[in-house]
Amino acid sequence: MGSGVKEASVRLREDADAVLPSPKANHRQVLSSLLSGALAGALAKTAVAPLDRTKIIFQVSSKRFSAKEAFRLLYFTYLNEGFLSLWRGNSATMVRVVPYAAIQFSAHEEYKRVLGRYYGFRGEALPPWPRLLAGALAGTTAASLTYPLDLVRARMAVTPKEMYSNIFHVFARISREEGLKTLYHGFAPTVLGVIPYAGLSFFTYETLKSLHREYGGGRQPYPFERMIFGACAGLLGQSASYPLDVVRRRMQTAGVTGHAHGSILSTLRAIVREEGAVRGLYKGLSINWLKGPIAVGISFTTFDLMQILLRHLRS
Repeated sequence: MGSGVKEASVRLREDADAVLPSPKANHRQVLSSLLSGALAGALAKTAVAPLDRTKIIFQVSSKRFSAKEAFRLLYFTYLNEGFLSLWRGNSATMVRVVPYAAIQFSAHEEYKRVLGRYYGFRGEALPPWPRLLAGALAGTTAASLTYPLDLVRARMAVTPKEMYSNIFHVFARISREEGLKTLYHGFAPTVLGVIPYAGLSFFTYETLKSLHREYGGGRQPYPFERMIFGACAGLLGQSASYPLDVVRRRMQTAGVTGHAHGSILSTLRAIVREEGAVRGLYKGLSINWLKGPIAVGISFTTFDLMQILLRHLRS
């Protein structure tokens, strides 16, 4: 009987170790998520940087948006400033996106584990509401920690080289001329926008992967299938949060575009008054429907494949 009790206690310990990873294993998982997320964000944003810059220029101006005008702007930027100018501000984007994506993906994995333990779904796909909550919390965490870098990127995207020579110059001039609090101008609409954006993006992607496992015989999705799942996630997430993205950009660049600094509501009212509700708040959405699915598809696919690769290397 004594040996039976001993064997049972050993089995219980082994089961507990299987459910609760060791601190060392948990640290490896966090580092793996950070590395995979950083690479995913860098590849995704670099791929769509010219389209992103064009979108920001239209968002912060009163110009009427059309696909023809967007491609004309791209063409004349290339003619007047050279091919690499299409990626102007991308260095600032990388400084923001690499930590943002690393934190967001890593936080998402951690929130999934925490919510999974809370709801009793260890090692299984989360039910819908916790799945949505994990994505929203991950996006909010990343946005809160990296917001000043996003503002700097927006400033560099809409100004000539002569105004801001590099990232440090932007920080120095804003601090000296507008005050440090300006570095968080537009933070409120960013958080309000990132909750539906990140929540819906992660929710959609995880849901499509779960459905694929259920109806695909449990096999792993191919890379092109992951790209399609990510594209659907990006399309839904960006469409839901786009008006707040326009408000955020207008608030971030108010100091250099001639618009008055204001609250979310005053900026929203000004856009609607000057340009109309649909034309003003959804200006540039069509270009987002092109770049968003590409960027999110690349991002999610890169993260998943990197995670798989790192797991193989560890084993």
